[in-house]
Amino acid sequence: MQPYALLASPIAMTDPTDRQLADEFLEGSEAAFRQLYRRHTPRLRGLVLRLGGRASAEADDVVQESWLRACAALDRFRWESALSSWLCGIALHVALETLRRDARWAAGDTLDRVAAPAPVLGDGIDIERALAALPPRQRAVLVLHDVEGYTHEEIGDLLGIVAGTSKSQLAHAREALRGVLA
Repeated sequence: MQPYALLASPIAMTDPTDRQLADEFLEGSEAAFRQLYRRHTPRLRGLVLRLGGRASAEADDVVQESWLRACAALDRFRWESALSSWLCGIALHVALETLRRDARWAAGDTLDRVAAPAPVLGDGIDIERALAALPPRQRAVLVLHDVEGYTHEEIGDLLGIVAGTSKSQLAHAREALRGVLA
């Protein structure tokens, strides 16, 4: 056998699946967790930053808390959806909990009624600042649908709303963005 033949084999070239890595992690493999973490954290962090409406110092804390919750519940994950979708759902809930806890939210306000401060736009279009101008629920629906690619049914499941509400929130978010970016 040639010394490099093993390197060219399809088996040696494939990365383990999320499920394989999850099973290894549940058996105690720290290396499997590190691989899952490296594979999924960039997407989680991007989602959390967009949901926060700006480059948030809390984003890393939210991602860390999301991973802690995911690790604690991984043995109960049913694999009916992609692991990345499940992780994004956890990160979404942690991010919304953080927003609710934040001092910016007055007692009795709902996520739908409280808007972030209006953005100050410079010479170019700053999408992150424009997103920050949206109320958190509209921002969450817009990011999940237009950026992350979730369907309205999936968004409804993640946010605990019906698909029609997701569609309505998306329409309002897009209208508000047009106003800010005009």
